[in-house]
Amino acid sequence: MNIKLRQWQQEALHKSMDWLVTSRIDKHFLINAAPGSGKTIAACAIAKTLIDIGEIERVIIIAPRSEIVSQWAQDFKFVTDRHASQVTPSDTDVKNMGVDVCATWQSIQGLLPELQAICKTSKTLVICDEHHHAAVEAAWGEGANGAFKDAHFVLVLTGTPVRSDGEQSIWLAYDDAGAISHPEEGTYTLTYGQAVELGYCRPVTFHRHEGKFTVELDDGEKINISGANKTVIPKKLKRVKGLDRTLDFYRLAQTPQFEKDLITPLLNGYQATMIESGIEKLDDMRSRMPDAGGLVIAPNIEMASYMATLIERIEGEKPMIVHSQMQNPSAKIKAFRETDKRWLVSVAMVSEGVDIKRLRVLLYLPNAMTELSFRQAVGRVVRSSGKHDDTRAYVVMPALNIFEEHARRIEEEMPPSVRKDTTEIKFKKCSECGQECNLSASECPNCEHTFPVRPERLKICEACEALNPIYTKNCLTCGASFEQKFVITLKEALRNGAIVRGMDIDEDELSAADGMAPIVRSRILLSGDERLVNIIKTLPPESWARLGHVFKDIEAF
Repeated sequence: MNIKLRQWQQEALHKSMDWLVTSRIDKHFLINAAPGSGKTIAACAIAKTLIDIGEIERVIIIAPRSEIVSQWAQDFKFVTDRHASQVTPSDTDVKNMGVDVCATWQSIQGLLPELQAICKTSKTLVICDEHHHAAVEAAWGEGANGAFKDAHFVLVLTGTPVRSDGEQSIWLAYDDAGAISHPEEGTYTLTYGQAVELGYCRPVTFHRHEGKFTVELDDGEKINISGANKTVIPKKLKRVKGLDRTLDFYRLAQTPQFEKDLITPLLNGYQATMIESGIEKLDDMRSRMPDAGGLVIAPNIEMASYMATLIERIEGEKPMIVHSQMQNPSAKIKAFRETDKRWLVSVAMVSEGVDIKRLRVLLYLPNAMTELSFRQAVGRVVRSSGKHDDTRAYVVMPALNIFEEHARRIEEEMPPSVRKDTTEIKFKKCSECGQECNLSASECPNCEHTFPVRPERLKICEACEALNPIYTKNCLTCGASFEQKFVITLKEALRNGAIVRGMDIDEDELSAADGMAPIVRSRILLSGDERLVNIIKTLPPESWARLGHVFKDIEAF
């Protein structure tokens, strides 16, 4: 093999050969290795070895999404020097498209006969990436079980082996506690802590970003909300159905905050202070890793756009946005990977399997709150860029109990020596020649490369009017706390979606309803149909977009 494998990859290779070829007890071999440790290269090395010794003739690779399938095809070619064709359900002649193929988990059902035929007629190795997608009693699991029943060998890969819904994945045995109990001889495990100790992954530090919201009611009464304490709702408002969900700390943390014009993002709002914290860490990391990047995981497209606008206003550089509703998001992710652009803002596009080695800072504000999603997100910023990489990874997240529990479990896996961020950055590295330079140097003494000048970001102390660096928690002059309370009105809180007659309407539905309401109202009134007029009087206009979706689903059915 022409590539040099990491020690754990070599060990996994030897162990897989003992299990699959020598003992032949079971055709399934499990690699449970931390995100960012190099599972893809390990799997490709195993595939090449099995090909070279004549144990298999073809390889089928299954991965979560199309951009990850593309990454697999590139790595497979690099390691094996064989081309893997990327196939979809629209491809009618998969069997003859190439010796080796790769597809998404979602495509399996549509490719079932073709994949089944490959496994029946050739000695085939199936590589299943992010295997937790294949639940026993779900469509993807059933499809995979049918397609690959006759596979010669199956290589099961995972970095997060427990599904968020508690369901079991196909082909693997589980114990009474719900943990995988595949035979030890047929399993190779590399924990995140081990990967950090070996230098394959960077240690991570979690920053709990606290926020205290004060929601002002119309009568002047105030409701205090934080991630640490349960919200106390006044008795007179307890009858409002669903209000407790609206006044939830995390929901408010996901609510855009604007200036009085309701258009300009608020530069001292919760999300802005979260971004400032991330910028501070990214600036530090760029001293050691000049092309280090930051990732924002946003809950929806509206919030992603809002966060991107905030970053641009604070930093002056427009970040890249990726989401499923845009054309060719994979190309944008690839472009970000190959540039030194600072920030990437994503809605459910940069998670499991996406490899951008220069990411070092994560601003975490997602919809999903499961440990599975959390670990996958953290996995994006811990990849090492090589043996000389001495950076850390940073996660800035809302101070929420559930996130803190996830973070604590990851911290406990790390070696004690790296759990705390105690390393003070004393030198910066030249991006042109790699020379270590003084932090204050304006240019590299070795190659005369000019270092970019960090914009100085300052804030004014309201108590003494002294200027302070943006990241300080207390005034350097008078010691006053910079802890902020984010004041919003009840109307603004409800605007992050709405609760209308017991219905919880999200912001996307609300925005769509705002746009269609005048047209619907006008047409119904012009129709002169009294029954329709009575319906729109009864049904609040905020819910009309949801009604439209129902009719569309019925029409499709």
